[in-house]
Parts: sequence; structure tokens; C-alpha cells
Amino acid sequence: MSNSGNPPAQPEDYQNIFVRAKGLIMKNECLICKAPLEYLERDILMECALCRRRESSKTRCVKGHYVCDECHAGGMDRIVGLCLAETSKDPVEILEKMMALPFCHMHGPEHHVMVGAALLAACKNAGGDVDLPPALAEMMNRGKKVPGGSCGFWGACGAGISAGMFVAILSKSTPLTEEPFALSHRMTARALEAIGKIGGPRCCKRDSYLALQAAIGFVKEHFGVEMIQKKILCTRSAQNNQCIGKRCPFSGTTR
Repeated sequence: MSNSGNPPAQPEDYQNIFVRAKGLIMKNECLICKAPLEYLERDILMECALCRRRESSKTRCVKGHYVCDECHAGGMDRIVGLCLAETSKDPVEILEKMMALPFCHMHGPEHHVMVGAALLAACKNAGGDVDLPPALAEMMNRGKKVPGGSCGFWGACGAGISAGMFVAILSKSTPLTEEPFALSHRMTARALEAIGKIGGPRCCKRDSYLALQAAIGFVKEHFGVEMIQKKILCTRSAQNNQCIGKRCPFSGTTR
């Protein structure tokens, strides 16, 4: 069944909106049937195969299945409990624990919450001025508003934005503050610069690591809080159909 209630569209049905470029059909990535995903150039109305919510999106599988961001990241509430129980000062270590939970997929909008949450917990444990329970609730609320695919469609990866949200929460930034406003923008810019230097295709793991690295240095520089940063070695390249291999700074592959 397709998302709109009609039979799944064939390539000729949407040839004017489907991007026929290498890398835009992903192998084995649909949560429903494991079929390849496809990206459209513009939004169309789709129905989530799980909750039946109808909304506009550019992403579905080649068989017509669409899964909304909320369903895709179902179970994210476990992030709060994990972070509240953490004692690590290493945000990458905390992130890895989140990535091992069932709700986290190879790619997805859950990373838009996870990056900022890991930073809040690690910063708190490193001596930062963080009231963790309300900070995590705010991070969850803000991060969930950044949709999947923002990296390619907005020109702003959600992992990088999440690092900026972390600094905005840490510094109590609002649209009317002066220095906190500046710092949160500069954090987002630094994270996105690191992500942009590597280039695509997207990898939510790689971009999350890059955002964390950028934030660790930024927080030490501007807040005097020194989180731990260890060497990162990716163990998930086999799960990523678009792994860039040796171009990735965290790659252990020889391809």
C-alpha cells in the first residue's frame, strides 16, 4: 500500500520530480520492507505506514512506504534516562551507548537529539553549569523539530544544529540575548563547517562525531569546561550503503 492510498508510483509517474542521480536510491533502508529509499525534489503528501499520519515529505521507499520522523525515532525517551544516569565526561562514549539502543538506526533524525543530549550530560559531568533534567527535556523538544534529510535539503545537518542547540541551552540563549546568541550561532557554524569539509553523501554517525569534536573544543574555549575526547574509530561502515571509506576521518576501512 502506498502512502497516499494509491498504488505505489513507478519511476515514469514522477519522472519530473524524482532525482535520477547516483546515490539517491539507498539499498535496504526502508524500515517496513528493507527496500531502497528514494528522494524527491519536492514534497508530496504521504501517509506514514505505521501511525497513518499524513504529511508532506520528500522521502519514501521505492515500494511506496513512508515512515514519519516520530515513528522512525520511536523510543527516544530512553535518551533522558541514559543521560541522567551517566557519569562519563566523554560525549562520544555517551553517544555510542545511545547508538546501541534499539531506537537508533544507521541514519535518522534521532541523531538530532542525541548529539546535544550527549553533550549536555558530558558537560555536566565535567563540571559545567547544567541543570540536566530540564536541559534534556528542552533538547528533546528542540531536536525533534529538525526533520530527517535537513542535511541535504536545508544545507544544515541536524547533528550540527544539535550542537548549536546544546550551546544555546548551556548559555541560556534567546533571540534577545547578546553573547549567548552569538555563541550558539558560532557553535552551529563550527560544526557545520567540519561536516561540510568532508562532504557527502550523508552519514549520521560521521556527522554526529564531527559535531561532537567541534563542540568539545568550543566549550573548552568559551566556557572553560574540559570534556574528554578520545580517538574515534567507526565500527559501522558495513551498515552504511553510502560509506565514503578512506575519505571519512573515522574510517577503519581500506576502501
